[in-house]
Amino acid sequence: MKTRLLIVDDHAVVRTGLRMLLEGEEDMEIVGEAENASEAINQISHLQPDVILMDIGLPDMSGIEATKRIKEISPETAVVALTIHEDEEYFFKMLDAGAAGYVPKRAAPEELLSAIRISAQGEVYLYPSLAKLLVKDYLTQSIQSKNQNSLTGLTPRENEVLTLLADGVSNAEIADQLSISPKTVARHRENIMGKLNLHSRAELVKYAIRKGIIEP
Repeated sequence: MKTRLLIVDDHAVVRTGLRMLLEGEEDMEIVGEAENASEAINQISHLQPDVILMDIGLPDMSGIEATKRIKEISPETAVVALTIHEDEEYFFKMLDAGAAGYVPKRAAPEELLSAIRISAQGEVYLYPSLAKLLVKDYLTQSIQSKNQNSLTGLTPRENEVLTLLADGVSNAEIADQLSISPKTVARHRENIMGKLNLHSRAELVKYAIRKGIIEP
């Protein structure tokens, strides 16, 4: 099954370039384009994209706000930021909004293709240089927390699932490793996020590094 893509960028030349790149991929299908956030939001229900390539600097509202609204409408749709912005402010705000990936427009085509494929699987893709910002932020917060081994309220099985999730292991792979069903993994993941008051994979990784569960 092909990954359904929606391209959101206010520059026609960028959308055309992305279309030329992505149409050559057998596992991807471009189902629509939008030149602003409102147009993109209005297309979600009938286009039902799996992944949205989202520019941050849109004319009617920011890609950050657009991502928040899209995730409210269609939580299962992955949003990948494709932007010229590489500073911490936009990076963290986009992750907080629910983005599953963040790729600079200067990145190689292979990086974008990887981001699309990874986010389509429900995982998170961060461009290497930007991932360093995330780790730096996590380490800063870890210094503020002395209790690195406290996993309050989690069962032993949830601790196992948490470690694997934070290491980037997919739900299917966790199910295979622990000899449980993918539905059970999803239930454990939901319980973990609820108990720890986490709302995204990025927050989960942040928690795991801060608590010393995984190495940055």
